[in-house]
Amino acid sequence: MTVGELSRRTGVPVKTLRAYTDLGLVYTLGRSPANYRLYTADALWCVRFIGELRGLGLTVAEIRELTTAYLDGADGQVGSHLAELLHRSRERLRRRIAAHQQILDRIETFEAAHQADLAESDLCWAGDPRGCGPRA
Repeated sequence: MTVGELSRRTGVPVKTLRAYTDLGLVYTLGRSPANYRLYTADALWCVRFIGELRGLGLTVAEIRELTTAYLDGADGQVGSHLAELLHRSRERLRRRIAAHQQILDRIETFEAAHQADLAESDLCWAGDPRGCGPRA
């Protein structure tokens, strides 16, 4: 199948599929006489698996790292390597959640401190060039 067909069947943009191919994450059969990249049904599995790993928070670089370990014949090390990558992803996600929780806390603190201002139908900021007070 062509890269366009692979894109249609997986929902992954052609540009992304080309990048995956260039990175060695998805293999081609070569090129057609018209110079189109050609893929086997195995590419469907690879693209879907990459999507699953991306959905678990792994970066493309980490997926490439895992692929390299597999191709180097790590003899059972791929599973433990994947476990380590999942651990890294989990920790990144926990840090992002903590950062977002801090933003939520700041929103709540701001709302509590400015409750009266937020209840006003016409909020006026100091320095507003339009001026404050009743509008004509």
